[in-house]
Amino acid sequence: MRPTLDRNAYLCLLAITFVTAIGNTGLISIMPAIGRVIGITDALVASIFSLSALVWAMASPWWAGIADRRGRKPLILLGLVGFAGSMAGCGLAIFAGLQGLLAPAVTFACFFIVRASYGLFGSASATAAQAYVADRTAGFSRVRALTGQAGALSLGTIVGPALAPFLILPPLALAMPMFLFGAAGLVVLAMSAWTIPSEVRKPAARAKGGDAAAPRMWRDAQVAPFFRFGIILASAQAMNLYTLGFVVIDRLGGGPIAAQKAVGLAMVGGALASLVAQWAVVGWLRLTPTAMTQWGGALAAAGNLLMMAGSDYASLAAGFAIASFGYGLGRPGFAAGASLAAGPTHQARVAGTVSSIAGASIVAPPIIAVLLYEWWSPAPFVLAGAALVAITVYSLRNPAISAVRANVS
Repeated sequence: MRPTLDRNAYLCLLAITFVTAIGNTGLISIMPAIGRVIGITDALVASIFSLSALVWAMASPWWAGIADRRGRKPLILLGLVGFAGSMAGCGLAIFAGLQGLLAPAVTFACFFIVRASYGLFGSASATAAQAYVADRTAGFSRVRALTGQAGALSLGTIVGPALAPFLILPPLALAMPMFLFGAAGLVVLAMSAWTIPSEVRKPAARAKGGDAAAPRMWRDAQVAPFFRFGIILASAQAMNLYTLGFVVIDRLGGGPIAAQKAVGLAMVGGALASLVAQWAVVGWLRLTPTAMTQWGGALAAAGNLLMMAGSDYASLAAGFAIASFGYGLGRPGFAAGASLAAGPTHQARVAGTVSSIAGASIVAPPIIAVLLYEWWSPAPFVLAGAALVAITVYSLRNPAISAVRANVS
């Protein structure tokens, strides 16, 4: 018998997603300014999150197997410990660099390594949280629940960039937001330990072949098309997000600190568009995962076209908002579609693969996008837009993606 999704536990999972999104996107929004103040090149700033993302992508399937054997709650708590600890460590590294106690290259190396700890432990929380929800829902209830989690992430990405500039306070200056984000993580950790029910699980035997089940998910004809769609969509979004700060600074023509509020405003607009898609449009229109992927890919492509064609801040912000609306539909669409296409015993594996995609999309695409931007400013939008058009056509023609309509009631 399927366990029910406790309302308080679900609200706590939303709070976890919300707080970690505030911290991560708040950090992303201020990193271009930090890099240019300390003297780290734009390409290195874009690569700062790459090791963490690579670790995240590799660890997620591993955590999925552990979640099946040990339960979901312990891994959710472990991920929050990783979030709080990595934020504090990154704050110390940046503060030392700003004070001249560490050379720019050493500051970069310290931040690079400490941030990787979040990739290792944060992926445990993300994988377990999605599996926890999928275990307790079915049909359109699952679509709404997973979309609700994505909406909490979008809400966090509104608050994070909007809040971060106001948290740049003495005596820690640009490092202060990281310490405050870490403290918020500890608050949510305590709340989660108290609120989320402990699971009673029978010890599960390790699957033959270890974690080979995770690679098999990519060959499964029912779920693999959603994963292929997801990795392209998430990579395009990463290219947009991680170049946004640099593009805003250059289009406004002012200094990095002066442009910080404009960066935050553009990120807030994009996140608000995602939130409307996830918390209003999906429920109002009762969109299926099929419709969410197809419309999401098309709108994201249109947003990139506008960012490519424009040359001022207004066109950039408008295009980013349209693209974000598309990403807001597409990302929970492919996650819910894969979950519904898979059997009940594979939910942790699906969650682990979805989490792995989130990490993999940040390993190389941001670096590629920044290097392309330095070569020719419209290039990142051209590449992302072309990839989005291709994957949208793929989703329209793939029978497995269309078949999920029958699983939603």
